[in-house]
Amino acid sequence: MEMEILFGTFFVLLLIGTPVAFCLGISSFATVVYMGFPPEVVFQRLNSGVSVFALMAIPFFIFAGELMVRGDIARRLVGFAGSLVGHLRGGLGQVNIVASTLFGGVSGSAAADASAIGGLMIPQMKERGYDVDYSVNITVVSSIIALMLPPSHNLIIYSISAGGRISIADLFTAGIIPGFILAMSLMIAAWFVARKRGYRTGSFPGWRMVGTLFVVAAPGLILIGIIFGGVRSGVFTASESSSIAVVYALLITVAVYRTLDWNGFVEAVMSSVRTTAMVLLVIGCAASFAWLLAILRIPATLVDLMLDFSDNPIVILLLINVMLLMLGTFMDMSPLIVITTPIFLPVAVQFGIDPVHFGIIMILNLGIGLCTPPVGAVLFVGCAVGKIPISAVMRSIWPFYFAALGTLMLVTYIPVLSLWLPSLFH
Repeated sequence: MEMEILFGTFFVLLLIGTPVAFCLGISSFATVVYMGFPPEVVFQRLNSGVSVFALMAIPFFIFAGELMVRGDIARRLVGFAGSLVGHLRGGLGQVNIVASTLFGGVSGSAAADASAIGGLMIPQMKERGYDVDYSVNITVVSSIIALMLPPSHNLIIYSISAGGRISIADLFTAGIIPGFILAMSLMIAAWFVARKRGYRTGSFPGWRMVGTLFVVAAPGLILIGIIFGGVRSGVFTASESSSIAVVYALLITVAVYRTLDWNGFVEAVMSSVRTTAMVLLVIGCAASFAWLLAILRIPATLVDLMLDFSDNPIVILLLINVMLLMLGTFMDMSPLIVITTPIFLPVAVQFGIDPVHFGIIMILNLGIGLCTPPVGAVLFVGCAVGKIPISAVMRSIWPFYFAALGTLMLVTYIPVLSLWLPSLFH
């Protein structure tokens, strides 16, 4: 009965439009009361869920990303990306994808990526004769590349949800090759769609211009090296690197580019506070929910059910992917990581799947959910920037969905794509 109360309350509240954090908290509270535990347990678990030192990295990485957005870093990255791939078929679409990859390595946030790159690229693409749905499709799906690259705070949440036993440095490293594969897959899909629609090609500006624009964008790109190199080498932890990222972002945007004024700084602070508050509230409430899942032995039950269904790792991974894709259509990413990691990670480990590899599978899978209605946060951002109904986008987004799903299958069934790069550092 406890399981019915936990999940029943959660889904009823979710269906009537209650924010996810409150769905998790209220359903946990109702279950705890029914089980006869003191109600204070829910708040204790909420507090312990956010009282993890590694979580300090999240607000600082969010703040660094906001500073970069308001400090005009995105425009310089777009310029550099344009010099590299702007001459290809559907050039601005290709620029959009490469710029999302570069900016993702700075922000680590899909929503920030869609907002910053979309705000720059979608109006330009519309002016150059590209259809709005094509512009939004590329912006939305390419933004999930940011989730795979350092400093993705979702990889940090996964590590913490796994009990803090998985190296954040390994996760940062493991996501790089899958992130680039996703970018290449989307570029191929963009090329085919552009060819079908007859979009024009541009001209290559020459390597001198590429070099010039690289120098202009370099201060922003160096942040990627600071974050990844520092964490990977052990010079500083992920939490320390996030603080260094903020200091560096301030120096670049204020002293080098001189594009961040006082009003922009205040906006970055306020936006970071709001985003951090939402993320940490969701993580805390999801921690209470995940604790109840463990108490009710739901992960162990699921392992037994899957063992009864099949003992083939290929089938088990397919089932987990399908379930995560379904869950991602109506829940946001952060709470799903906290809730589903304790459920599915033991199953994966039981079948010999490396926890780092499984983390990359989960992040990519749930990232696709951010682009899927009815609760696709990044999809909403892209449609808002492009001023186009979601229904119009959904009619033509399928080539990019298939590219993302194809990448997910490659990452799922070829572990070396995720594990080879981390192995070089051991």
